[in-house]
Amino acid sequence: MKFDTAYSLTLDEKLSIYDVRELNFDETADFDSDREPFLCPNDACRAAFDGGNVLSTFNAKNVNYLRTPHFKNKPGTRHIKGCRYASDHKTATGESDDEREDNFPSEFVLTRRQYLRKSPAISADASPSPEPASVAENRTQTSHHNNDTAPDKTSVFAHPVECYVSNIDDKDKLKAMPLKIGEHTATYWAFFKKIEYLQDNKGLIYWGRIKAIKDYISSFRIDFEKKVWFDKKPYSVNVYLSKKLIDSYRKRTAFLEQIKAAAGSQRPLYCFFYGVTPELKQVPSKQNPEQTFGVFSANIENLDHLIIREAPGIE
Repeated sequence: MKFDTAYSLTLDEKLSIYDVRELNFDETADFDSDREPFLCPNDACRAAFDGGNVLSTFNAKNVNYLRTPHFKNKPGTRHIKGCRYASDHKTATGESDDEREDNFPSEFVLTRRQYLRKSPAISADASPSPEPASVAENRTQTSHHNNDTAPDKTSVFAHPVECYVSNIDDKDKLKAMPLKIGEHTATYWAFFKKIEYLQDNKGLIYWGRIKAIKDYISSFRIDFEKKVWFDKKPYSVNVYLSKKLIDSYRKRTAFLEQIKAAAGSQRPLYCFFYGVTPELKQVPSKQNPEQTFGVFSANIENLDHLIIREAPGIE
């Protein structure tokens, strides 16, 4: 059975699988999900067992993934009777282990979440040392969340993007699920805008199929396939990623691995981004610098709010 949220024993918090991915790739964080003990998010169930009753993860450390990341039970993971996270519980509830993300956050928070470690990391496969009294107490009477469901807010851009991509065949759901970003509230369907329609509204999540990624060694430009029509003329669209932006990124190694692989890939890839709206600019021609041509372009300001990935069935 797959689920989106688990309790982190060392952080003393409930984390989404997207939080875990964020920490895995963060070069400023001492975190490895293979060594971190994750327990059932159900408070009552967690209180019934010791800290060795752990879960495992799926796609927590894969930079590029197709199947939705999630937590899952190990063969020996135990649950109390009636716990919705028991492996056999999906049969009774009709849940399935498919590739769809069902935990829709209602708000995408633009300020990055801070994670504070409460106890030393231990191997998930090792016998845990006795828990400090404060951690044990919090594990059974946690105040971080009042229930075992996924948080209704997220600061990890991959979470709402996965909700949109994995549910693209269910437009009614996407049109029904609300999403708030900053002061703007709309449905998932309205918030995600194809790149060729970027003039319709500002402040949305724009996306499109990638035509090419220009690798300038220390910086990159992402060109989109579709063009924007303006004044009855088509204009190319691109976004630029500067050297300064990349060098200062705390997930620089993982990002460079991903974008360099994408630049050489023959598979259809898509770029999703938030925070900037490409605008019409006049760019000097390489052949004749005195001449210019128009292009819709934007400098990405926050790599946390940009994703390159496959998105089967999105078009």
